[in-house]
Amino acid sequence: MEIKILGAAREVGRSAFLVKSMDTKVLLDFGVQLTREPTFPMHVSPKEVDGIFLSHAHLDHSGAIPLFYISGNIELYTTEVTLELTKLLIEDFLNISGFYLPFEYIDLLSMMKSSHRLKLNETVNVKGFTATFLEASHIPGGASIILESNKERLLYTGDINARGSLLLRGADTNFGELDAIITESTYAMGDHPKSEDVEKEFIDFAKEVIERGGTLLVPAFSVGRAQEMACVLKKHNFPYSVAMDGMALKVNEILFRYQEYLRDPSLFRRSMESIEFITSWSQRRRMVKTPSVIISPAGMLVGGAAVFYNSEVSKKPKNAIAIVSYQIPGTPGRALLEKKVAIINGKPRKVKAEVRQFDFSSHSGRKELFDMFKGIKGSPKVYTVHGEKESCIKFAEELRNELGLDAVAPKTGDTYSI
Repeated sequence: MEIKILGAAREVGRSAFLVKSMDTKVLLDFGVQLTREPTFPMHVSPKEVDGIFLSHAHLDHSGAIPLFYISGNIELYTTEVTLELTKLLIEDFLNISGFYLPFEYIDLLSMMKSSHRLKLNETVNVKGFTATFLEASHIPGGASIILESNKERLLYTGDINARGSLLLRGADTNFGELDAIITESTYAMGDHPKSEDVEKEFIDFAKEVIERGGTLLVPAFSVGRAQEMACVLKKHNFPYSVAMDGMALKVNEILFRYQEYLRDPSLFRRSMESIEFITSWSQRRRMVKTPSVIISPAGMLVGGAAVFYNSEVSKKPKNAIAIVSYQIPGTPGRALLEKKVAIINGKPRKVKAEVRQFDFSSHSGRKELFDMFKGIKGSPKVYTVHGEKESCIKFAEELRNELGLDAVAPKTGDTYSI
């Protein structure tokens, strides 16, 4: 088995890995880097690819897959929830960044026609490869993938969350004996605080803002994080008005159809029933003047209804913005967090509202990653990816020194044999 690193090497974004065995080549993800002008993984000719396995719907893993359907019909394998969420996110991607993208909506439709809908724990065979999708708990439908060929077993963790969340069960880390692992390294250098402590801190802050007459904006990823925040508020019987806007509402509709993927379907239903869904501009204008919590994509403030809310909420000191999602460098969300500046119509403006960050991560932290590796059987080669440069390098170093594993932080274009 041979692995070529096409992206996500010492960076977060554009995850893509080409795996070859005998005469068969398959892709594990093919995502984009979400900068102002999206960047792509290393090029692979569609003629070389026999199948694509997609771990989850986020654009840094899925956003470039339609490239393979401009002139071909390669089989795509992913979970049923991931497929629906991917279509939704790439449609939005085309609307926002279509000028920069080398594919069109018709290519997305071709991708959908060539897709196979799987369930978690289901196994498929593709020209000598066997792939099994295990629950990864990063977002609904997200999976870690075990590839087998010629008695060699490769684990691709994708984005993984071993401890789970209110919305999702913890990841399935019963991988069996492995020969190689491609692992995310996003939070390999730091532990997350206890979920209960973060929830309480957030609830107390939300109450404080509303009780002083302010509005709290919660920019949140439409897939997973928006629903998680609604569940947190419901779990703690939050007594004030809560609203949700943007593409998160379409995600809710998908999750209502696939509640078996959720940890507590009852909590999800109750949280959705207790909040106001915003579907008009009159509602938006009313909500920014109402002491309330507004959950709205985009999580990094790069688009969506949250841009409007940010422009309005940020003007007044009594208001607040709660950062609950990871902020990629160069995004408006990162500028807000580091400089307390709002990017409005392309121009920076000083934010008067209070800004606070909360660690609601959907990735395993350092402890969970090391616990996962300690439980793995065999002596696999390890490739640390999907993390900032320092994180990938140090994680590989610690896996070598502390667990005796043959670990490396690859660079884009590197090829390895296992």
